[in-house]
Amino acid sequence: MKERKTWRVDSLLKVAADYLKEKKIESPRLSADILLAHHLNLNRVDLYLNYDRPLSEEEIAGFRSLLRRRLSGEPVAYITGRKEFWSLDFLVGPQVLIPRPETELLVEQALAMLRKGQIPVDEKTRILDLGTGCGIVAVVLAKEIQEAFIFATDISEEALQIARQNAKRHGVEGKILFVVADLLEPFRGKDSKFDLIVSNPPYIPSDTFETLPIEISKFEPRVALDGGVEGMLYVERIIRRAPYYLKSGGWLMLEMDPGQTSRALRIMEESGLYKEQRKVRDYAHKSRVVVAQRRNT
Repeated sequence: MKERKTWRVDSLLKVAADYLKEKKIESPRLSADILLAHHLNLNRVDLYLNYDRPLSEEEIAGFRSLLRRRLSGEPVAYITGRKEFWSLDFLVGPQVLIPRPETELLVEQALAMLRKGQIPVDEKTRILDLGTGCGIVAVVLAKEIQEAFIFATDISEEALQIARQNAKRHGVEGKILFVVADLLEPFRGKDSKFDLIVSNPPYIPSDTFETLPIEISKFEPRVALDGGVEGMLYVERIIRRAPYYLKSGGWLMLEMDPGQTSRALRIMEESGLYKEQRKVRDYAHKSRVVVAQRRNT
């Protein structure tokens, strides 16, 4: 009778990574590591420290089921239900866009201006995060700027349920008000205005959506990605409406595709409602964020 092969962590990871690579799955070894660590309820450091650990048939079968999900195109973050951003662990699900590292630039710019005093910081400081998704921007700003109060809107109540969990997870649920809304609508006609409005709105052109990788087009929520014709529908709406919701001298910061930033600046200039306007480059030297200040009134 042939003896059954005993799989250890290291050998199983190698076979899994090679198979994912053969199937053209992006970052095959990283995917295998994260999925096995998740399945064994370990962090990746502990996984490496247990490379010679033998695995049970049940553990192997469970890991294989996760690999099948990854092979179908399902993103690793949706399989594990978590994604790191700003060195914090955030809950995610198919109701929300998976956080991208590029969005850290948006947070960096906001924090730099708040800490340098370009945006006043006290108990009256009000920040608005439009299209908050799983709440990464709102939560980080709330943790980093203790004095400010954050308002965060999203058109999806399901997305806001996850955002609320993340705020509670990171101890800032009392500093953020989550509102189901289409961008700025709930604040129309209100007297109170904001020192800073930030947003990572949908900016993928509608006619290119189906050409995106299957991980995005099949699994991520289209409402969080589809920016209409040329991808500028929400970017332009925010640019044209934001000044009416900003305090005199308040700031707007938007993340978008690098190819859209020049047009965004033209719209700002043509509106006559902004003064200082600029692009901010990311670490790949691509313009990723547009920053503008409302004219004083």
